[in-house]
Amino acid sequence: MADKTGPPISRRRVLQSAAVAAGGFGLKALGLPSVAEAAPASAQTAAAAPAASGASMIGVRFEPRDVVRVGLIGHGGRGASLLHDLLGIPGVAVNAVCDLVKDRVESAQAKVEKAGQKRPAGYSAGERDFENLVKRDDLDVVYIPTPWKWHVPMAVAAMEAGKHVFVEVPAATTVEDCWRLVDTSERTRRHCVMLENCCYGENELMVLGMVRAGLFGELTHAEGAYLHDLREILFDNMEGLWRRDEHRTRNGNIYPTHGLGPVANYLDVKRGGRFEALVSMSSLERGLSQRRDRLPAGDPRRKDTFVCGDMNTSILRTTNGRTVLLQHDVVTPRPYSRINHVQGTKGAFRDYPAGIFLDGQKGEEWGSLKPYRQQFEHPLWRRLRKVASKSGHGGMDYVMSWRLMQCVREGLAPDMDVYDAATWSAPGPLSEQSVGAGGGAVAFPDFTRGRWKEPRVFAPAEIEAISVRPVGR
Repeated sequence: MADKTGPPISRRRVLQSAAVAAGGFGLKALGLPSVAEAAPASAQTAAAAPAASGASMIGVRFEPRDVVRVGLIGHGGRGASLLHDLLGIPGVAVNAVCDLVKDRVESAQAKVEKAGQKRPAGYSAGERDFENLVKRDDLDVVYIPTPWKWHVPMAVAAMEAGKHVFVEVPAATTVEDCWRLVDTSERTRRHCVMLENCCYGENELMVLGMVRAGLFGELTHAEGAYLHDLREILFDNMEGLWRRDEHRTRNGNIYPTHGLGPVANYLDVKRGGRFEALVSMSSLERGLSQRRDRLPAGDPRRKDTFVCGDMNTSILRTTNGRTVLLQHDVVTPRPYSRINHVQGTKGAFRDYPAGIFLDGQKGEEWGSLKPYRQQFEHPLWRRLRKVASKSGHGGMDYVMSWRLMQCVREGLAPDMDVYDAATWSAPGPLSEQSVGAGGGAVAFPDFTRGRWKEPRVFAPAEIEAISVRPVGR
């Protein structure tokens, strides 16, 4: 259902911000057609940022408080996991929960009471009841782990009601909605943080410290992906009720943030550089249709048709000449991987399995990361490893929520802001545009409106304090 709150955004504005640039990026040097050749004439508008509706949110601190009062919208699989972590973090009070299914609300209420907190208020009176939750005056932050189409309407409603927002990935699925999140955050002075847990993974934070220490030299390239066989989930899990529909209507990298967020941090995207262009191609579609054809006769899902190619490959280029290879495949049999690769003039790191290779290393095999852990283990993991081990996704979920709550309680600026949420989500719709234009180059919007030029770092909890010492091979 479309959300009606917030100022209207014209089609002209969307074209301005997400447009295909006509010859401004030297894209023929990449062996690609210019946008003027590849894209419809109606999209050949300069990629100028629309006028700001408020001051930038970069570096804006939360208001410090002793207790962070949280509202949770969505208590399905992801919401239940987030709630588990929140209840294990000191100084957090869950005051309200919302879900379409009343039993889920009651389950969440029971969990909160079992954790020793008062019974939170419950909301389950229809799909718009979240609007009543966000209006409460006893909430500071609203968590939003819901189906993708609800992320923006719920986030906008919460910010309009004066609440900070922590929204699941991707934050938005259209460029228009990326701008809507940015504009609403700036106008309301409320933060909109996308819950990109992979940025807090043990290896991701460790490699970030290695990058900052100059271990890999000058960076030239990175790769990220979401390669995860989800065929059974898409057909036989509650999540499939809505997530399968995305494959019916969209053809591109529809889930880009897990692979992109960490490598964007390695490359200081939005912190001294930015993405300027994207090209994308999709393979043919086979995985979901073949899984569909194995369903019993008479199953209504046998009528589903799919347009999303099994593998999408996108290439992004930054203003300082670095490239990122970004892939998406959730419908073929393969081991899980986010790739998580970074390449520099002195060496490289690549995950799944983790390996490092530095200039001068003998042989051509990836070396072990173990010798580097003592020096480069991130302080958050050193502090939280024991309790985080009880959390989801290898502990990164707890580390993320702990750090977010620390930022709110201590009045710090968040590590990830609305501009990260928009930038890491935008390859979804931009890849769709490029695929639809036969792999044509698409201009990447500057959601910071020029402030990406200011050098900053993604620096959760003392990362700058990691010393630079030689590590024996």
